Amino acid sequence: MKKLISKIVFGSFVFGSIAFVQAQKIDAKAKKILDDVTANYKSKKNSYFKFAFGSGVNGTVSKNEPGIYYTAGDKYKLKIMETEQIFDGSKIYNINTEDKEVTVAKPNESSTMFSPINYLTSYRKDYNVTYSGKKTVDGVSADFITLTPVKANGLKSIYIYIDGAKKQMLKLEQHGNNKDIAVISIKEYKENQQLDPNMFVFDKNKFKNYLVTEL
Repeated sequence: MKKLISKIVFGSFVFGSIAFVQAQKIDAKAKKILDDVTANYKSKKNSYFKFAFGSGVNGTVSKNEPGIYYTAGDKYKLKIMETEQIFDGSKIYNINTEDKEVTVAKPNESSTMFSPINYLTSYRKDYNVTYSGKKTVDGVSADFITLTPVKANGLKSIYIYIDGAKKQMLKLEQHGNNKDIAVISIKEYKENQQLDPNMFVFDKNKFKNYLVTEL
């Protein structure tokens, strides 16, 4: 189960920056909402998200696991179950404490980087965007935005739920063509905290007994 969660978190949320030649359809209202949320996050010194990560098949979530995410500028740290991912601004470190393995890689166009900012900005090249009205998420009236791929990429649709008043993302759903589903539901949000200066630093001395592979 832990390996499955790790695979989904770091592999199934695919928001690449591939230039497509097909014409896009981007709804002006949806664009304004996404741009406002992106600007809000980027204006903060740092942000913290506590979230639930759900996964399942046939459109039904069957497993939920808690996770936490810190970000400051382009750096971030993600923890979920026995897996941790750190981006120090230069390299991505995937740390699996169960298997005692660390994979190190330079980010590139094929890298999957877990970032709400990526989710909110990827539409500019990769997706048709539609404002789909209002839906209630955990008692909050949310703006419901639908993204569909401009070009086939294994995904059927992505749903983003936004708290328009706070300019924050509440939930993101990814639906695959194979009926797999992955969901991030944000449960707590904090900003501009006093973070440990080493929050986004990979300390190799803490992983002396780990297998470290640099790609």
